[in-house]
Amino acid sequence: MIEIKNASFQYANSENSALNNISLSIGQGECVLLCGESGCGKTTVTRLLNGLIPHYYEGRMTGQILLNGMDIAKTELYKTARHVGSVFQNPRSQFFCVDTTSEVAFGCENMGMPERIVHQRVHDVSEKLHITPLLGRSIFNLSGGEKQKIACASVWAVNPGIFVLDEPTSNLDIDAIEDLKNTLLLWKSQGKTVIISEHRLYWLKDVCDRVIYIKKGQIGFDLPMEQFRLFSPQKISGLGLRTLSLKDLSLHPTGFHNDGTTLVLKNYNFSYKKTPALQISSLRLPVGEIIAVIGHNGAGKSTFSKCLCGLEKKFRGITCFDGVPYNRKKMLKKCYMVMQDVNHQLFCESVDDEVRLGMDEGNADNVSSVLKGLDLTELSSRHPMSLSGGQKQRVAIASAFLANKDILLFDEPTSGLDFSHMKQTSQLLRSLKGRKTVFVVTHDPELVLRCCTHVLHLEKGTEVEWYPLMEENKKRLIHFFLHEKE
Repeated sequence: MIEIKNASFQYANSENSALNNISLSIGQGECVLLCGESGCGKTTVTRLLNGLIPHYYEGRMTGQILLNGMDIAKTELYKTARHVGSVFQNPRSQFFCVDTTSEVAFGCENMGMPERIVHQRVHDVSEKLHITPLLGRSIFNLSGGEKQKIACASVWAVNPGIFVLDEPTSNLDIDAIEDLKNTLLLWKSQGKTVIISEHRLYWLKDVCDRVIYIKKGQIGFDLPMEQFRLFSPQKISGLGLRTLSLKDLSLHPTGFHNDGTTLVLKNYNFSYKKTPALQISSLRLPVGEIIAVIGHNGAGKSTFSKCLCGLEKKFRGITCFDGVPYNRKKMLKKCYMVMQDVNHQLFCESVDDEVRLGMDEGNADNVSSVLKGLDLTELSSRHPMSLSGGQKQRVAIASAFLANKDILLFDEPTSGLDFSHMKQTSQLLRSLKGRKTVFVVTHDPELVLRCCTHVLHLEKGTEVEWYPLMEENKKRLIHFFLHEKE
């Protein structure tokens, strides 16, 4: 039994409280969804439950968090970890080892379990999660979905009674989400308690028993999932939440630029060591359009992006822009890429300095409007690394808009974004049509339907299909994301 009694928390150096006098009880074996707009307090609740508040995140806390009568705030983190396992938005942030087998075993070894028991735990969770083929591999060579599976396995091996997950699907494809869904159902069948903070709701409607909606640090409502599922799509979006059903999504026509100018990709072939990752001999794309790049994890989408913008030094393909050939070095000057992990491209001491770092001087007057359009104005003096994952993502997007490059590439730009900020991002992307050529690598069908004009589907490093995004092609896109599993 988890009890939160009149809990409030304000982070150090923050002017506002993240949580304001919330109280709730979660019974053993319940699967609970925490939802709400970015910054509402969902992640703070998860940090209260796993003890990261107050033992890791500093601030002012009042109230009590009890786990079977144990006061988590007064309990050492290593003791709490025996009862509460955590899976974070970015699984790499919780890895301690460089190979998968050691990572799965780490928690058990850290708790001093006998070697025989550790080996048995690793074997058992690997069998149940179907990840035995992943054992013995380098952590650095795994896809996003594979890393998430290793994170789940390492937590499960300790055998806690409670699992806390914070935005676990932000970088996962449809198959990886389905695998995670099956993992949650398996934990439920074992009587585990699961608390999951998430923006993507459609995959959880058959998993969670209960929905807790948080708004501005307080509980807006606490309902059974059966009742929440009766909410209309309009009511769901009015709450600032993502859709409960992909079938309810509508296409937002953007029109096409269509001036006849093309981007021709030639000999787009690339391998990691001896493993082919990209094999496109020739591909003709329209300039000035917003192109969604879709495919399963490992399909070659990120490799395609890095080759296109010249980041892969050994890439020898040629890009013809309006009939003019460009090699890798020239493409570096012509492109700007927002990476999937934006922590790799945040360098400055403030948000304002960050978005101006690579800015074209002609865009100086647009800084305030771009910051406002992405809800970053009030954060302009904050250090980028002090922001949440979704806020960092928006800072990187703002930098791309102000860089004034001809080709912009966004790798999962709505990772960790709620409905409102996803919509804002889509509007800004739409505004670039006809002025820039934009590639959006994404697993987010809501974003694609709101702003993209074309779809490029890659699998195993090669083109599967290419089509303009019109109403008659909407079903093709939804079919891909549903994967006949909704």
